Amino acid sequence: MNRIIELTDQNFKTKIAQSKNLTLVDFWADWCNPCKILSPILEEIAEEYLDKITIFKLNIENYPHIAPLYSVRSIPTLLLFQNSEILATKVGAISKFQLQEFLNEFIK
Repeated sequence: MNRIIELTDQNFKTKIAQSKNLTLVDFWADWCNPCKILSPILEEIAEEYLDKITIFKLNIENYPHIAPLYSVRSIPTLLLFQNSEILATKVGAISKFQLQEFLNEFIK
């Protein structure tokens, strides 16, 4: 079951603000091979961290206005938010283990 929510330029700020959990946003594009590698890892993480983290994806090709606001210059870029504030950033494809380590630093 897909637990990752697609964002748009129009709903980005609202969805991030409404999230009660830690919020991970994946900035990606269809042509990005590292993004394709990261995608199934994010699906697994979404299942494993179901009650702790909400995961969103924003396709920067379809919705180009948000990425520059957060200085996203390369993809994949992961931004971790809490209460609409950025806690941390990861750029590039990472392993599931690396992503778990990254997230576990912020889970209470």
